[in-house]
Amino acid sequence: MLPLPPAVFLMGPTASGKTAAAIHLIESGLPVELISVDSALVFRDMNVGTAKPTPDELARAPHQLIDIISPEESYSAGQFRDDALSLMAEITARGKIPVLVGGTMLYYNTLQHGIHDLPQGDAALRAELEAEAARFGWPHLHARLATLDPETAARLKPTDSQRIERAIEICLLAGRPMSAILAEPGAAPLPYHLLKIALEPSDRAVLHDRIALRFDAMLLNGLLDEVSALRQKYTLSLDLPSMRCVGYRQAWEHLDGTYDHAEMRYRGIVATRQLCKRQLTWLRGMDDVERIDCLQSGVPAAIAARIMALC
Repeated sequence: MLPLPPAVFLMGPTASGKTAAAIHLIESGLPVELISVDSALVFRDMNVGTAKPTPDELARAPHQLIDIISPEESYSAGQFRDDALSLMAEITARGKIPVLVGGTMLYYNTLQHGIHDLPQGDAALRAELEAEAARFGWPHLHARLATLDPETAARLKPTDSQRIERAIEICLLAGRPMSAILAEPGAAPLPYHLLKIALEPSDRAVLHDRIALRFDAMLLNGLLDEVSALRQKYTLSLDLPSMRCVGYRQAWEHLDGTYDHAEMRYRGIVATRQLCKRQLTWLRGMDDVERIDCLQSGVPAAIAARIMALC
């Protein structure tokens, strides 16, 4: 059998230096092309709050799957898998190595292991669940989910309305727990020899400090103005995936007068740290991962040297 072509997953939590490392790979002259693995960077006109690479950075190191949809639209893990596989095949055909860089761990998992055959949404059932939530609250629905699918309920917050609703919907439509469906093989193995690199902090407190500094920089660079402009340009609501991105919900609620600037800053930083925690939890559950301390010096060069061995 012919050897599988190489591909690289360059993963890590927010503020771990993934973008800088990816740009270094391009500027080192390695035969690589970049594919973004970020559920926030797919949205056009959302630049400041997503820490999107700047136009200069994208000119130096183009990333695929950035700015591909409106903030009014949704983009699923299944769509990402289809798009990424197509792009990876094109990159491989050009004699290059696809490097997938970002922090949306669900996308990586779906790409490697496939997507499961889950029931499609049922509008009537959702209306019933939302009416039940309006009457009794989402913690009540969370308790109901715990009886249907304890494993899924255990990893969801009682206030995570979207995921609670979808999990109950799947359980009722499929007649079995969502966790049981997700435990089954999803698709044929990814036809690549994978090098999975994770940038992880040896001291999470240092990463937390970086997160706070970066959120403050976003505010100075116009996050509130960006959210205000988005609300004028598009028909948006807090239920849309774009506005559920970290920082955007907090900015939106501040603009609506829900809380003051200091509280908005605090909530934005806390939400980003919680995202970081979830990303690290995903990474700890992945196998065959080469872990690099993102706080040490020379990280981009170390990654480049590892990829050079694939060439």
